[in-house]
Amino acid sequence: MSAGIILFIAFAVCLVIGVPVSISLGVASLCSVVFGGLSASSTVIAQRIFGGLQSTSIMAIAFFVLAGNLMTRGGISKRIVNFANCLVGNVRGGMSLALVLACAFFAALSGSAPATVIAIGTMLYGDMVKLGYPGDRTAGLLVVSGGLGPIIPPSIIMVIYCTLTGASVGNMFKQGMMIGITIMVVLMAEVIYFANKEKWPKQNVKRSGAEVLKIFIDAIPALMTPIIILGGIYSGMLTATESAAIAVVWATIAGLFIYKELTIKDLVPILKDSAKSSAMLLFIIAASTAFSWVFTFSGASQALVNTVIAMNLNSTLFCFVVAVILLIFGTFMEGTAIAVLLVPVLWPIAQSMGIDVIHFGMIVCISNVVGTMTPPVAVNIFSASTVSKLKMGDIAKAEIPFLIGYVAVFLLCVFSKTFCTFLI
Repeated sequence: MSAGIILFIAFAVCLVIGVPVSISLGVASLCSVVFGGLSASSTVIAQRIFGGLQSTSIMAIAFFVLAGNLMTRGGISKRIVNFANCLVGNVRGGMSLALVLACAFFAALSGSAPATVIAIGTMLYGDMVKLGYPGDRTAGLLVVSGGLGPIIPPSIIMVIYCTLTGASVGNMFKQGMMIGITIMVVLMAEVIYFANKEKWPKQNVKRSGAEVLKIFIDAIPALMTPIIILGGIYSGMLTATESAAIAVVWATIAGLFIYKELTIKDLVPILKDSAKSSAMLLFIIAASTAFSWVFTFSGASQALVNTVIAMNLNSTLFCFVVAVILLIFGTFMEGTAIAVLLVPVLWPIAQSMGIDVIHFGMIVCISNVVGTMTPPVAVNIFSASTVSKLKMGDIAKAEIPFLIGYVAVFLLCVFSKTFCTFLI
């Protein structure tokens, strides 16, 4: 039995019996080396695991995770929600529009889909249901709107993709911003349609110019955060890692001294939670590095490339096939794990076909986000269920209309290189 076959059988067996993805990747790699007849020592697995973390861009992941937690607990997300509600809250279904807008703003802070769902859902869902908004529909909208997290920069999965392929983080972020705004507009249009069709509540809160100005001024420190992150990257003055580190500093200052909702004592549990989340992501990346090396060293990667080339697929059809593969994997695996597992395998094939690295990256990133909204894993649905106390099946049904709009933009990304690259 070839090393490549052993690699995937061992990986599949580990997943079926409930072994965590990171451990499954490492075990599969070790089994392939030991039992697959490869001319390599088992110690090479440990070397590849440690080597997989020797990248400065990976540090951005830990900083973005920490910055997101600081922003959530330091009052930044609360001010963003208030500001969003101030902008669009007084039209029919206005709080649903505010939910979408708040998710977009928070996405520019956290880069995480489930974090966006939990943060915005905790602040808005309960009040919306009390005002008469349909609970299942609101939860479904929250699931899909939370999908803006990994699309609108900064995006953890984009950083990982750029680390794996050498693509420009700045260019990925530029296109991600444009696509994220497009998805936001589509979702808001759907909200307006359903709000009028199903007669969702309308707020009649009249704010004076002074009140609006006060809310805006209060939100300025919060709104400064994405400006600091993205401005530094887009201007070329800062790398993604440096911007993430500065975001941590700014979030700490805003939480401790401006909004004063953080205390020194709060920093310890925040650091612990962030360390746990970062360790999980980094462990997956490290283990996948060993997995990818075995896949290549065993010859399985080249065999796959030759098979795909023999199929005579054009670049457009290949992009569609990749999208379908990623969507299937996304139904039972976490998006980060999928990226670090499949990108090293699929990108060389895409590169040989002349597919643009940014175009391919958008397909990878958005397909992984769609996976967070589709059972059985559906981390966004699980997060929304935690917030709303509704059954996951009910939320999954209610999200379908909004998911259709999201997928429509995704398909535009798959079939249109121009849509994914015109800003670079």
